[in-house]
Amino acid sequence: MNRSRYVSYLSMLIAMAIALNMFESLYIGAFSFGIRIGLANIIALLALKLMGVKEMIIVNVMRVVVSTFLRGFGVAFFISFGGVLLSSLFLIVLDRFKASILFTSIVSSLAHSTGQVLVVMFFYKQVLIATILPYLFLGSIPTGILTGVIASMVLKRIRPVIVKGL
Repeated sequence: MNRSRYVSYLSMLIAMAIALNMFESLYIGAFSFGIRIGLANIIALLALKLMGVKEMIIVNVMRVVVSTFLRGFGVAFFISFGGVLLSSLFLIVLDRFKASILFTSIVSSLAHSTGQVLVVMFFYKQVLIATILPYLFLGSIPTGILTGVIASMVLKRIRPVIVKGL
């Protein structure tokens, strides 16, 4: 892939991740216990499968940084970054083991919730906040399934187009 095409694809993935993140936070919002669908995670999965680990990390970090500056910087940045960091680590490990995109999405969703709770525990020095994890996991599994199914469907449709364009 030539350099300009690479930068174009990566820029589009970053822009889509930011747009989905902002759309979800502004128009869909959170369910109980702050559970969100995680639409931008679809783009992270696509970046991982289409471009690789480095690009997925770039997409995730840029999404968190830019979205945080658009919404307002604060503790929310660190909570979001903690979730993205842990879920990205799991994405990398599961990609090495060639796990299915659906399984990868579910585990990534669980890791994201865990990472966020770990950051909250650190900032507020409250270990008992971990008791919310089972409730978050109950929301993480269906949202992980949803994002995994959507990412899989998009990947089936977009991969032939991208491969043809290379």
